[in-house]
Amino acid sequence: MKMSNFTVVTEFLLMGFSDIRELQIIFSFFFLFLIYSTGLMGNLLIVIIIIFDRRLHTPMYFFLRNLSILDACYLSIIAPQASFNSLMNDWAISVTGCAAQVFLVVFMAYVEFTLLTIMARDRYVAICHPLHYPVIMSPRVCMQMTIVCLLTGLVYAGFHTGYTFRLSFCHSNVVHQFFCDIPSLLRISCSDTSGNKLSLLLSALLVVIGCFAFITASYIHIISTVLKFPVKEDQKKAFSTCIPHISVVSLFVFSVIYVYFQPPSDSGSLKDIILSVFYAIIPPFLNPIIYSLRNKQIKDAIIILMKRTLSLKNNT
Repeated sequence: MKMSNFTVVTEFLLMGFSDIRELQIIFSFFFLFLIYSTGLMGNLLIVIIIIFDRRLHTPMYFFLRNLSILDACYLSIIAPQASFNSLMNDWAISVTGCAAQVFLVVFMAYVEFTLLTIMARDRYVAICHPLHYPVIMSPRVCMQMTIVCLLTGLVYAGFHTGYTFRLSFCHSNVVHQFFCDIPSLLRISCSDTSGNKLSLLLSALLVVIGCFAFITASYIHIISTVLKFPVKEDQKKAFSTCIPHISVVSLFVFSVIYVYFQPPSDSGSLKDIILSVFYAIIPPFLNPIIYSLRNKQIKDAIIILMKRTLSLKNNT
């Protein structure tokens, strides 16, 4: 919907998954029941297991619980709204709603990446400095690091959201995406966006390169230390605690890189939308599956919880 240069935008129009009504309904149920419901239940299951299983009250699982809570919130920002829009065939969103969605998406992505970085430090200290682990990764320190992630995430998201919505939007109010994100909004602004693009690029590079370099350095030290273990079983056990984290980091980082290294499209093709699903929805959906399948303690805790639930049902 083209608008005159003097018209103030009061709402944005997001892109639908299809113009065919039947496909819109299919996409709606695909998001709501298959992806969102499964991802939400998987993340909440991990949270419940870690809370009630005292064997998992360690720094590693403290951060995993926080990650699962974050992933559940991350899914809840985009998937339900996209499902509702597709089901009702109404893709309008207010400027305030769009700003809120931008803020939450940026905040969640930032906190997720920094939290994954802290989890790499946890594995490094546990494997390379096991005797000092209770002191270095004490509950107080773990809580402090989590709070720092949240506070810096609020600043990071607040800056980019405010810097984006100070712009004027007068060329069009059609966002070529199924949710509000900063790159799509910058493409429809009639203001000078060079400062926005530069600040977004520099800050993203600082966070991504900084965190990824820290994670890589941590695992280089971990691998070199583990390879010195005389017992093969100890090596296998140490690596087994790292593989889920490496898998989650790889999924998150490479999905972001794959999406943002694609040439931007001004027309909003279905390919762009599918790539955004791969970036914004798939990682928080798959994270609980990865940890459930690759972590023996989580699998054992799930089995114990299922047995207790069945025994309670039989007794009643």
